[in-house]
Amino acid sequence: MFTPLELFIGQRYTHSRRRNRFISFISFASMLGIMLGVMVLITVLSIMNGFEKELRSRILGVVAHVTVSGTNGQLAGWTEQLGRLKDADHVVGAAPYVQKQVMLVNGSQIRGVLLQGIDPAHQSKVSEVNFKMLDGSFSNLVPREYGIVLGVEVASALGVFPGDKVTVIVPQVQVTPAGVLPRVRRFTVVGIHQVGLQEYDGMTAFIELSDASRLFRLGEDVSGIRLKLDDLFAAQSVGHELQQQLGDEYKVTDWSEEHGSFFRAVKTEKIAMSLILFLVVGVALFNLVASLMMAVNDKEADIAILRTFGMAGKRIMRVFMIQGSIIGVFGTIVGVILGVLLSQNVDTVVPVIESLIGRKIFPEDVFYISTIPSDMHWDDVIKIGIASIIASVLATLYPAWRAAQIQPAESLRYE
Repeated sequence: MFTPLELFIGQRYTHSRRRNRFISFISFASMLGIMLGVMVLITVLSIMNGFEKELRSRILGVVAHVTVSGTNGQLAGWTEQLGRLKDADHVVGAAPYVQKQVMLVNGSQIRGVLLQGIDPAHQSKVSEVNFKMLDGSFSNLVPREYGIVLGVEVASALGVFPGDKVTVIVPQVQVTPAGVLPRVRRFTVVGIHQVGLQEYDGMTAFIELSDASRLFRLGEDVSGIRLKLDDLFAAQSVGHELQQQLGDEYKVTDWSEEHGSFFRAVKTEKIAMSLILFLVVGVALFNLVASLMMAVNDKEADIAILRTFGMAGKRIMRVFMIQGSIIGVFGTIVGVILGVLLSQNVDTVVPVIESLIGRKIFPEDVFYISTIPSDMHWDDVIKIGIASIIASVLATLYPAWRAAQIQPAESLRYE
């Protein structure tokens, strides 16, 4: 498309500073803006991908992908259903559970939590909470010994440690000779877990399944069965299929109903952030257009001479397209290289910045994730690079067209 003559003149105009240094400065500023915009865009997208991946692993690592329960909150004959659900497509683990809201009391300290009754032998098949223990173990939950595992924030609020006692108050009354009283039971703290999410560390406690059934007077029933899938994105289709198989007597839900809006919000924020950061590249492209327009005015006499030698308007247009494209392509390539390097070394750069400013960017007592993760996707890098190059080439069209419209006679009249 471009002959050697057009390439020669275009690249010569790019680095020529003899006649107008201001134009060269604007061109350099355009290249720098494109480079910084591409670098920041790749880095920020990588960090947001890292946050999304970290949150997904933390949240979906401790919640069920699919939950099967009774419409009245109780599931009878669950042992038979457990065997059937284990054999369903995509299911790699199943575990029964009991779940109720209770109050935990230690002296004058009171904390409302979601108390879950679990079977320690099955819990590890559907949740990773077992592997996020600060002290103790889920294996310490033994039937009729009334042990309890607390979230780290719950234990801190109550001021208890493994071996201490806490009182569980169930919001269901019982009639006694002394009157109508809530049911209470003393439990021994046998473990403390830390998932890294306030929703679980500050609002969740676990006891043994049969102890929970007796505490809530469920008999042989449970609240439901949790399922873990080999593909968490198949949760909706698996849940729909199970609902059709089990019928209306059962209620089947999946993780997207409870946490899907959160991940959709993260995705929307990532798209909005990408558009905002691409405006940085857009500002640089406006500078590129301005520098090319000034270059066209500065080289008007040169263009007129080239036209008198027989160079067609289209070839003049290509000269300035090459000049602008060199700036855009070079800025994009450097920006991509720096963005990739920075994205892959965030864990090294951030501690240096924190040491310089003297504080953590994401304090552990404020944010769920105290570190800045990075998950660079090469498809994002390629898309950003291609989009930047295309936008740079498009930005050259109008100045190049104006150069092609210059009339030799008018331009050389006063030369």
